[in-house]
Amino acid sequence: MAAQCMTKVELTVSCENLLDMDIGSKSDPLCVLLMNSSGSQWFEVARTERVQNCLSPKFAKKFVVDYYFELVQKLMFRIYDIDNKTVDLSDDDFLGELECTLGQIVSSQKLTRPLVLKNKKPAGKGTITISAEEIKDNRVVNFEVEARKLDNKDFFGKSDPYLEFYKQTETAWQLAHRTEVVKNNLNPTWRPFQIPLQSLCGGDMDKPIKVECYDYDNDGSHDLIGIFETNMTRLLQASRASPAEFECVNSKKKQKKKNYKNSGVVSVKVCQVVRRYTFLDYIMGGCQINFTVGVDFTGSNGDPRSPDSLHYISPQGINEYLAAIWAVGMVIQDYDSDKMFPAFGFGAQIPPTWQVSHEFPLNFNPANPFCAGIEGIVEAYRICLPQVKLYGPTNFSPIINHVARFAAQATQQKTASQYFVLLIITDGVITDLDQTRSAIVSASKLPMSIIIVGVGGADFSAMEFLDGDDGRLRAPSGEPATRDIVQFVPFRKFQNAPREALAQCVLAELPQQVVSYFSLLKLQPPRDPNPS
Repeated sequence: MAAQCMTKVELTVSCENLLDMDIGSKSDPLCVLLMNSSGSQWFEVARTERVQNCLSPKFAKKFVVDYYFELVQKLMFRIYDIDNKTVDLSDDDFLGELECTLGQIVSSQKLTRPLVLKNKKPAGKGTITISAEEIKDNRVVNFEVEARKLDNKDFFGKSDPYLEFYKQTETAWQLAHRTEVVKNNLNPTWRPFQIPLQSLCGGDMDKPIKVECYDYDNDGSHDLIGIFETNMTRLLQASRASPAEFECVNSKKKQKKKNYKNSGVVSVKVCQVVRRYTFLDYIMGGCQINFTVGVDFTGSNGDPRSPDSLHYISPQGINEYLAAIWAVGMVIQDYDSDKMFPAFGFGAQIPPTWQVSHEFPLNFNPANPFCAGIEGIVEAYRICLPQVKLYGPTNFSPIINHVARFAAQATQQKTASQYFVLLIITDGVITDLDQTRSAIVSASKLPMSIIIVGVGGADFSAMEFLDGDDGRLRAPSGEPATRDIVQFVPFRKFQNAPREALAQCVLAELPQQVVSYFSLLKLQPPRDPNPS
C-alpha cells in the first residue's frame, strides 16, 4: 500500500519584485501549484492565499506534497494578480511562472529562480523562492488568542489587528502563520486557528518563536503595532483560567518615549498540541472504505446489442463501463476487508413488472445486493445487461441518498471506523440536477465521497458544476456544501492512457476528503496506527 518510498514535504513560497499590473495600487498576488503526472497534462494541486497590494509577498499558506524518490515530479508555480472573486484564473493578470522538479527543490532546500512569462521571457525582475522541509511530525497546535489595549494606528476608527507567527531557521525568520484581520478593534479576539508544529518550531519546544502584531491597511502598508518572542514550552502553560500573556513591544516607539511600557498585550488562552492523522493512519488504524457502484442504464447509451452502444461488450469482453469499474475498483478494493460491494443500476425498466427503477441491485437481490470483489460486480453487470430495458430519465439523487442512509448510520461511530465511496458511471446529461445538488449538500456532512466517471462523448458541463472545485456547491435552498465530496472525470481523457492513470486521477482527492471529514469531527482511528 505504501510500498513506494514516499515522504511528505512542506513547501514555503515567497516572491520579490513582481510585475505591477494595478493602476493606482499594487498587484494582489496569489501562487498556484500545478503538477504534471503524465505528458503535457498539468493539474492544479493547491493555491495560496491572496496578498493584497504587495510586490514582494510572503505566502503564509504552505503547499504539502508527497515526494516520491523514484519519480520525476514536475511542478509549476504560477503567480497571478487577483482582482475579482471568481476562482477561474483566465481573467486574472499573469505575473510569471517557474517550472522545476520537486527533486531540484528538495536537493537545494531553498531554490530562488527568476520568474518567466508564457513566452519564456523574463517577468521583469520578478523572482520566486521556494523552501522545502520534510514533514516528520504530524502534530498541530490549536490556538485561541486575544489581545487588549493595542495601539491605535488609524486616524479614523481603530486599528485592524492581525498576528504573524514566525519560526526561526538557520538564516532568517520564516513565516509560519498569519491570522485573520479583526476590523476596528483594539481588544480583538481571533477565531481559533491551527499551526502545524513543524512549521512553528520544527518540533523543538524551546526554539524561539516570534510573533508580530500589525494594523492591516488596504494599500499594503501595514503598520507594525509590536513584537514579542516566546517558545512552545512557555505557550503550553496557557489555560483559560491563567492565559499566557505577552507584551507587544514596538522598539521605535520605545526609543522615542521615556515612560513607554508596551503597545498592548497579547493573551494566549489555549495552546494545545494534538496529533493530526494522515489518510494512511486512518486506514492502518482500522478504518473501512465501503465501496458502492452505480451504473447508468438509460436509453441514451444506445442498444447494448449494437456496436456503437456504450454498453456494447466487445469481442475482447470490455466496454467503457467495465473499464471504469476495473480501474477504480482495483485500487479501492484493497482498503475494504470483506471485499463485498453493493452494485446498483438506474434508469432502466426491470423485470418482471418493467417498472422504471433508479436503484435496482445488479444481481436483482434487494435483500443482498452485494457482489464478491470487482470480479463479482463485473459478472453481475454482464448477467443483468440483457435482462433490462434501457430507459430514462438520468436521476442521480436516489442512489446518492441510498448510500447516504448507510453513511448517516455510521455517524453514530465514536471513532473513524467507516467511510463510504460511491462510484457513479454515466453517459450523461443529468435530469434531476436540483435534487442531486440537495443530496450532495446533505451528504457533505457525512463520511462519504462521490466519484462520477462520464463515459461517451456527451456534454458534461453539469457534472463539472457538481464537482465543487471552482467554488462551493450549493443546494437550491442556498445551503452550501460543508466540504467538497464530488470528483468528476470524463473517461475520454484517459481512453489511450494506462489504466493506472484513470485511477490516479479519480482517486486523487479521496485521501484528503477522508482526512478532512474525520479531523473536522476530531475522530481518531479505531486503533493506534503505529503503536510504539
